[in-house]
Amino acid sequence: MKKFSIAFSRILVGLLFIFSGLIKANDPLGFSYKLEEYFEVFHLTVFNDYGSLIAIFLCGLEIILGAALLLGIYAKKVAWGLFGLIVFFTFLTFYSAYFKVVTSCGCFGDAIPLTPWQSFSKDVVLFVFILILFVYRSQITPLFNKATMQASLVGPLCIIGFGVGFFTLKYGPVFDFLPYKIGNNIPQLMVAPPGAPQDEYEIQYTLKNSKTSAIKSLTDKEYLKQEVWKDSTWVIIGDPESKLIKKGYEVKIKDLKIVDPAGEDFTKLILEYPDYQFIVVAYELKNADRYALKRINEVNKTLAQQFRIPTIILTASSIAESYELNRVLFLDFPFFFADAVPLKSMVRANPGILLLKNGVVINKWHFRRFPSAEQLRNTYFKK
Repeated sequence: MKKFSIAFSRILVGLLFIFSGLIKANDPLGFSYKLEEYFEVFHLTVFNDYGSLIAIFLCGLEIILGAALLLGIYAKKVAWGLFGLIVFFTFLTFYSAYFKVVTSCGCFGDAIPLTPWQSFSKDVVLFVFILILFVYRSQITPLFNKATMQASLVGPLCIIGFGVGFFTLKYGPVFDFLPYKIGNNIPQLMVAPPGAPQDEYEIQYTLKNSKTSAIKSLTDKEYLKQEVWKDSTWVIIGDPESKLIKKGYEVKIKDLKIVDPAGEDFTKLILEYPDYQFIVVAYELKNADRYALKRINEVNKTLAQQFRIPTIILTASSIAESYELNRVLFLDFPFFFADAVPLKSMVRANPGILLLKNGVVINKWHFRRFPSAEQLRNTYFKK
């Protein structure tokens, strides 16, 4: 029974850590945004500038520990590493759930969103299996008995574990789980479909008996069912409290509003433009790659001349910053403004590029993968 428990825990924990690490390493920039939320909560914003590196390190560490556990490499040290990580993650998810400070832990990235309590429950179950491995760490047998063979595997594991994160940070996620992925219709994702369930609320009344001074609470349904209003001795005190009891359909895109420098809403006009258009997303202009912006400008200027394809740039930076950047780079497309949160979800790059047609995402690119004008013409616009 003990051998079975060790073997089962080893396989389960190893595979889960590899899966969790790879899912987050697919989008380390997105994971870094989640880490910044935790830095804010614990007043550690000094680490914000290193969020991407910390994200890559944590993802890589999960992958390496999971793979090393399956292979049985340095089992005792791996067991200590797993135990330390699960204690840390369990505390973090409990803190998030109990104090309601971070709405999603990002344990499995955007692929499998979990609520804080779901994340905590997952960590508690995982803690049990890791505890078994920690207690019996001396009995974890390696797949390769030779010490030289075990040592030779450490290097490749580190290269793979950390290399995945560095690659996707530089070139963008391999798999896109965000609402702005290729093929999605953005305007449709901003509204609930017909017949979608709505949020259900419960009204809570606090009543006081004018004769006995007794106090009781009733829901609106109980209040009507018991016909309390017929007894004039019961008086409602204070304001009724509204409580969400059942969450309805939640639109995938709920915080996107695009305005021009004058503050006029252009969301509908831009997103429902019937032909091809490019949207350059540079949520933070001061850190946007300027060489990339110049190259995008030249490519899109060529396409605009040949096919009249418009290009706009979306940013969360100030109007003053946009004017200053335009003064330096002489960009040929107009600036529009939106909140940073949806812009960070559009494309994991600064800048990134979306090609839209009638609100549908035809393609999207990290600036390092943006094609040439000729490639774009031959793929999308060749007459």
